[in-house]
Amino acid sequence: MEKLTNALAARFASPTRSTRLTVVLGRWLGLSFTICFLTGLFSHGLQEPPSWMFFPTSPVWIYQLTQGIHVTTGIAAIPLLLAKLWSVYPELLKWPPVKSVAHGLERASIALFIASSLLQLTTGLINTYKWYPWPFPFRQTHYWLAWVIWGSLLLHIAVKLPLIIEHWRTRSGTAAGASAPVTDDGGAPQEPGRWSRRAFLAAVGVTTGAVVLTTAGQSFSWLDPFNLFAPRKMGTGPQAVPVNRTAADAKVADLAGAKDWTLTVSYQDTNRSLSLAELLALPQYEHELPIACVEGWSQTAIWRGVRIRDLVAFVGAPPSSSLRVTSLEPEGAYRTMDMPATYAQDERTLVALELNGQTLDLDHGYPARIIAPGRPGVLQTKWLNTVEVL
Repeated sequence: MEKLTNALAARFASPTRSTRLTVVLGRWLGLSFTICFLTGLFSHGLQEPPSWMFFPTSPVWIYQLTQGIHVTTGIAAIPLLLAKLWSVYPELLKWPPVKSVAHGLERASIALFIASSLLQLTTGLINTYKWYPWPFPFRQTHYWLAWVIWGSLLLHIAVKLPLIIEHWRTRSGTAAGASAPVTDDGGAPQEPGRWSRRAFLAAVGVTTGAVVLTTAGQSFSWLDPFNLFAPRKMGTGPQAVPVNRTAADAKVADLAGAKDWTLTVSYQDTNRSLSLAELLALPQYEHELPIACVEGWSQTAIWRGVRIRDLVAFVGAPPSSSLRVTSLEPEGAYRTMDMPATYAQDERTLVALELNGQTLDLDHGYPARIIAPGRPGVLQTKWLNTVEVL
């Protein structure tokens, strides 16, 4: 077995590989994963808030920015991870697989990091296309996998720290998977037709940049002209705003289109049912707010409707109250949404009745929906049924 694995390692060895190359790629990948991890924690905290969670509503595009960065850095991590795996995989073939306790920790951290990272990035990318071929809940799995990746990454860094420090800035090192002398750029002497380390890093950088450039336009309007491969494009869909979940998907078309539809607002023993005409008769406010979905796409639009805080006052509830909002949807994880007082008090949080100067399209939540600054799109409840002041 040892002869076989060593022969395979030698077969796949390349003068381009080096410890220095692996460290540089590791820096790029580590930065990408760190940004993705932190922005992901923020998104998860907004959806399943712990007791200490804060809810920023200004600037109004804060979630549009953080979730756009989250998905973009996740996509950027794909070519970076593949490049890093290429730089080290001959070493993974060497025998014996475990030589000492420290070596065993290193191998375990690598195995856990690779497996969890590949699963996380693959399912995350598929999620942006709203395709769920797996039996497990995506959001919870995505969250806990992020902690596994972060923990295994920290363990791997701790084990490899001496090598990382040695090759962080210097250009000396040992070529990975090769016993040839090392040149001043940290790799083995270049053979005819072989790429140098700098050329390989440049190719990885260009590839990563191209992937980001052709997908980030779904999140950032200034990159929209270059959006070739992202699943959503700004300015498309009903009323020039993309749609994730249609009325047909939610099975609400008949209920939402009923002439006797009313929105019930309640607080303790007080219940008020408001028809669409009665909502339109209340003071109307207009704000330019983004709708930003967890899949990474976003779109800024002009929304018009009744302020939530006016409805809270309408039923005699304290201004600092939180809310529970229920949709007409008969089922689904987001049929019911809790709204912290921070959003309910904000003057820009609306029961929206119009979008971009027109009555809400059915797929955008007609007859009424929630729009609030700085919230994930899944919490901007459509096809409203009740608003309960808690």
